[in-house]
Amino acid sequence: MADLQPGLAHRLARVATHAWPQTAAGATPPEAGVRAARTPDSSGWRVDVRCLLSEGHRALDVAREVRSRVHSAAQAHLGEHHATDAVTVTVTVTGFIAEATSRLGAR
Repeated sequence: MADLQPGLAHRLARVATHAWPQTAAGATPPEAGVRAARTPDSSGWRVDVRCLLSEGHRALDVAREVRSRVHSAAQAHLGEHHATDAVTVTVTVTGFIAEATSRLGAR
């Protein structure tokens, strides 16, 4: 498996984290993360994003937004390096995090 340049890996992680800021709660747990690898035929990149959401957010909406932003960031980065590799992005919501106010019982 080929590794990404540190600039691209960092950029993808930043985009995935900030694509929907209210879904991130504090430190990133091990269930979340961004992984990227060359496709088996080396014709492009496969990016897998795993994320946790805060309560009250629709997984489908968040996944679509994250996918769109990560794909755009990857294409922009590759374009800066004159690369025309295809990019496939998969987003998986691995769970939900309860918000502090709902656990305490907002009154």
